Order: sequence, then structure tokens, then C-alpha cells
Amino acid sequence: MALAVMLLNGASFHGGCCRHKVLLSLLGPLLSNSKLYSSYRRPGAEPEKKLSWQNADFSFKKGIDHLKTQLNLLKKEAQEYLQGPGGHPVSQCFLEQTRVLWQFRSQEDLNKWVLSSDVEIGGKSKVYIKLGRNNQAALLYGTLNTDVPRDGETKYSGYCSMRSRPAVGSFNRKKYYDWSNFNSLYLRVRGDGRPWMVNIYTDPYFSHQKDDLYSYFMFTRGGPYWEEIKIPFSKFFLSSRGRVQDNQHPVWLDKASFLTLGFTIGDKVDGPFQLEIDFIGLLNDRAHREEFAYEPYDKNTPV
Repeated sequence: MALAVMLLNGASFHGGCCRHKVLLSLLGPLLSNSKLYSSYRRPGAEPEKKLSWQNADFSFKKGIDHLKTQLNLLKKEAQEYLQGPGGHPVSQCFLEQTRVLWQFRSQEDLNKWVLSSDVEIGGKSKVYIKLGRNNQAALLYGTLNTDVPRDGETKYSGYCSMRSRPAVGSFNRKKYYDWSNFNSLYLRVRGDGRPWMVNIYTDPYFSHQKDDLYSYFMFTRGGPYWEEIKIPFSKFFLSSRGRVQDNQHPVWLDKASFLTLGFTIGDKVDGPFQLEIDFIGLLNDRAHREEFAYEPYDKNTPV
């Protein structure tokens, strides 16, 4: 099918519109049944004026430039790997007690995060993000609205969230976070007294686990003062599609399975909210000895 797309695009380059129309008439039925062309259109969305294969760009020069960029990234990753985990010496990683994952000092730091709200399901909540005073923090603000969309299907509404973009390596490979040397999430925030949910999204091995989520609460006290919040990973509980699972297990810190980190507000209270975040990091609290805060049990107890 990729060859068919290249033929269509090549015909437009070398043979003008006549060859293009001939190839389109021959290969059009094949493309209509492939993944490159889909007749499905989301309700309320405008129909596409171009076929999906017509949006593809087969520029040779852009391909070479992209290849050079990816090779440079691969070279940088290889150098960091030879130097040590995360580009740091091994001795430094063993002695490391804190590590800053995200800090907000520029627009580039904000672009590493994605905002979402119940507008995606027809809700009315709004969420925005911008740099705080003196460009020293991220200000997440908006308005929560719990009005349920009148579509006959949605029963609950009223949430806003902020989620980090998945890290991507060279040649669009997934990059994972290794937090095995730490036992707590460490944040410096300033809120308005409303509770938040901190979520850890993972990349599961099986498709039925794609909605698995590790979550815990973050309570802000409000007021003009900053607060430093420490959340042990042993406190995070497993949920799937909004339901807390009976079969709980701790977050696997020794496996590189972390994709993104997110914050969600949905306390069912209409009105404005705001949360300032200075940085998000990790902490190795040696006074914390708890392995898991919840009691696991076997589904099928042996007789």
C-alpha cells in the first residue's frame, strides 16, 4: 500500500494531472479499503477535503534532513548511555537523593505538557496554562463546570487535567523513566486549597491494561505561601477507567514502564481554580520504609 501511495504522489510530480487521474481511478478502490483512507467521520466534525494520502509529504530533501537530525539524537543518546544512567556518572546516580524532572522557566517547558478538560465530551470546563510571575513557575488555571452534556449518554462531567507529553528518543522511539533509585514524588506548589489527583500513566504489555492508572491525592492549603509536597510511591493505588481495582500492587519502580505524569482536578465544585507549580522531582527519603500501603490478596485463595 505504501508503494501505491508513492505511485500516486510520483505521478503528480512527473506526469501532470492526466497520469494522476488514471492512477487514482485504478488505485482509488484499493486505498478506500486501507488504513490510509477512512470513511469514518466523528459526529460534528467537518468532512476532510483531501484524502489522507494527499497530506503525505515525500520530499527527498526533508527526508535527508530528518535522517540527519535523528542520527544526531542517536549519537547523543549513545554518549549519555556510555557515560552512565541519564548521562550522569554511575557514582553520582548511587549517591543521588533528589532529581528534578520538570521545572517551568520558559515557554519551551510549558510545551512539554498537554491540557485537556471535559470539553472533549461536550462539557463546559476550561483550563489554561501560562508562566507565572518572573517566569519562575507554571500557572495552571481555569474554571470547573459540572453541567452534564445533554447527549443522553454522559452521566458525569466537570474535570480538567494537565499531562506531560511522552518522551521520544531518536527515530520516534519511546523513552521511559527509571525511578528505581527513589521512593517519593517531590513537588513545590502553591494552590488555592482545592484537592488534586496525581496520576502516573504506564505503558502496559497487554491491550486490556491500557487504561491502568496509578493515582494519589494532593491537597493544597491555599494562601500566599509555597508548600513542598512529598508523595511516597507506596501510596499510589491502581485504577482502571475510573474504578479502583481490588487487586492492588505497588508501582514497579524497577521496570522502565513510566510514560507520563499528570494532574487532574474534579472535586465537583463549580468555580475558578489555580495551581502554581515550581518544579516536579523525585526524592529518596531514607526515613520512609513502607513498601506498600494497601493489603494485597489472592483472587483465588488456595484451599
